[in-house]
This record gives sequence, C-alpha cells and structure tokens, in this order.
Amino acid sequence: MNAARRRQIAEANRLLIAAREMLAEAAEAEREYLENMPENMKEGERATRAEEVADNLDNIVSSLEDHESELDDVAA
Repeated sequence: MNAARRRQIAEANRLLIAAREMLAEAAEAEREYLENMPENMKEGERATRAEEVADNLDNIVSSLEDHESELDDVAA
C-alpha cells in the first residue's frame, strides 16, 4: 500500500473516531434524559423510545470501535 492510501485510510479512521465519539455522547445524553425523567413518565412511550435509542447508539458505537481496530490493522 502506498503512502497516499495510508493517509486516506488514516483520515477515514480519524473521521470514524470523531463520529463514534459524537454518537457515544448522544447515547449518554439520551440515558441522562431517561434518568432525569419524572417517575410517572418512566413507564411510558417516551421512556421506552429513549432506552431503545440509547441501546441502538451503544451498539453502533461498539461496531465502530471494531471497525477502527480493523482500519488500524489494514493501514499497518
């Protein structure tokens, strides 16, 4: 692999890391929203949706972490 492709992969990995960090922050914000929700709303549709969103974001973050590792291997 030539230097230009390595730089391209490194830039893609940098962007992937930034996206993962943003999504992790969004998941944390959604969990905080859920935790600070009034007790009488925690069994409702909004709470269920907030939990689903946070779980889905956590899964995406985990997947992106795996891809970051794979990109490191490819660029090595």
